[in-house]
Parts: sequence; C-alpha cells; structure tokens
Amino acid sequence: MAQSVTVADLVKNTHLSVFWGREYLDRPITTSDISRPGLELTGYFNYYPAKRIQIFGITETSFAKGMSDEELKEVMTKMCQPETPAFVISTQLEPPEQLVAAAKKAHIPILGSKLTTSRILSNMTTYLEAKLAERKSIHGVLVEVYGLGVLITGDSGIGKSEMALELVKRGHRLIADDRVEVYQQDEQTLIGQAPKILNHLLEIRGIGIIDVMNLFGAGAVRSQSKVDLIVHLDQWNKDTKYDRLGTDRETTRIFDVDLKKLTIPVKPGRNLAIIIETAAMNFRARSMGYDATKVFDENLNELIKENATKNDKEQKYQKQEEEQNKQDISKDTNKDPE
Repeated sequence: MAQSVTVADLVKNTHLSVFWGREYLDRPITTSDISRPGLELTGYFNYYPAKRIQIFGITETSFAKGMSDEELKEVMTKMCQPETPAFVISTQLEPPEQLVAAAKKAHIPILGSKLTTSRILSNMTTYLEAKLAERKSIHGVLVEVYGLGVLITGDSGIGKSEMALELVKRGHRLIADDRVEVYQQDEQTLIGQAPKILNHLLEIRGIGIIDVMNLFGAGAVRSQSKVDLIVHLDQWNKDTKYDRLGTDRETTRIFDVDLKKLTIPVKPGRNLAIIIETAAMNFRARSMGYDATKVFDENLNELIKENATKNDKEQKYQKQEEEQNKQDISKDTNKDPE
C-alpha cells in the first residue's frame, strides 16, 4: 500500500518555499508525475493532467508575459482545478498575477524555489516516487551487511531477530525487524524500510522489545536500505538436498525485480552470523566478476584433463611394453636350437 503525501510534506522534504497559501498545504498529492503546462498556455486543455503538480519555469513564464490579460486569466482559471495540488515556480521567478488571483480563488498553494526547473523537477519526482510507490510488507529482517542489504526470511521462531542482533553486535546495521516494507525504486532496485511503529526496534524472545539505537548507538541502525540479497533460514532436514557448490541460481521476484536467494540450513553448532557475512562478501565478489564456483569448475576440468593425459600415456606405454614382449617371444620361438 502506498503512503499518503501532502503539499506540506513536499515543501518540507524538497526545500520549497511557500509564496502563497500556507493554510492550504494539507492538499493531497496522488501522483508522482509533474506537469509543465506548455500546451495549456496555448489554450489546449483536452488532456490536461489536473491531478499533477504544475511547474512553471523560464519558458512558461516568458510565454505567459506575451499573452493578453484576458487570455491569461482564462487559462489560469482553467488550470486551477479542485484536484490540482499546487503550483511551483522555479528559478526565483515571480508568478503571473493572473495565476496568483486564480490560485487564491481555488485555494491552491503557490510554491517557489531558487533551483532551476530541471533540478527541482528531479528532486520532486524522486521524493514523490519513493513516497507514492506501491509497498509490499514482507515477514523478515533487513540488515545492512558490508554495505549490502540482506533480507533474512524464514519461519516464525527460527531465529531471524537473534541473528540480526548478533550481526549488529558484529558492527552491521539494522534496518527493519519482523516486518519489512519494500517498494520498487526503479527497474532494478528495491528499497526496504521499517514500518514507522517498528523503527530501530528488535524483538528478542525471552527479553522483549529492545531499542537498538539506544543500546548500540546511531551507527547500528539505518532508516532504509537497498535490498540486494535474500537469505532464507531453513530448519535442517537430513532428507533435504542443500546447495554445496554454489551452483544454485534460485531467485525470488518482488514486484519486477529478481533477487538472488540463498537457503541456509539451521541446526545447533552452526555460526549463522559468520555464514551470512560470508554470503554477503561472496555475493559482492560475484557481482564484481569473481566466482569461486567457476574457479573450482575450471580446476576440476584441468585435473580431469591432466588425469586423462596421464592415463593415455600409461596406456600407450603399456601397449609399447606388450608389443615389445610379443616381439621378444617371437624371436625366442624362431631361434635355431644349438
């Protein structure tokens, strides 16, 4: 489920100033798309995206100056629809008087920025896409290990939170425990964060709720992280075949992104914290082009070739000995008796 965003949130998080309408900043924003109303200034309103924030830059304000007062009043009145969240004026430009009058009548705030149109457009889009993106709640623990976001999953009670606590003690950082809210930032990136109510908190059976930031310091937590790898903890079963060579290419799809998934068996005596650290380092090594499994395969193939060559030589030598023995026997047989 996506979060709700108001114009006040946008002002706070993208460093906009309020030119007019501070009392109307509670207006909702429902889409991350932002419009530059070039065609609308010419009077074309057939496909006017009224639900979008409308941004005026140098081009739009310059064009507006060349319009007559009546034309501009008519256009600005049409642009001020009930669902329009706000108008944004970039580059410290003055908004047209006709826009101010129409916005006041419709109770739509006008915002300003000293940044260029492209810059403020990028800032607003990035913020709104993150806030308005569809979210999926996943049962698990998200920890940053050596800079990689590792999502630890498994059945309830298998030890995910205890594993996160051990990793935090080893210098890594907690992002979320129990519930991880995941959203897709772009075509290849997933971002995970904790629900607001669970920020920095960890539940340990037998102890209860602990505040990781309070106990271990601000360096032990993060508000969000990219999700790079899934580590699934599975109760050890002797009949289950687990990957021993690293040739398993299991993935899990979340939204439109495929994530590498490792299944690690859990049984007494295994140091899972070190295993997860090693899994993260090995994943990073693979992403940088080094694959230990590939090296093992190459070494194995080389050994097979060497053994095959050695066997060929031994067989050839054995055949030569047999031929020599046959020749010696033949000479002894044909030898004249004395």
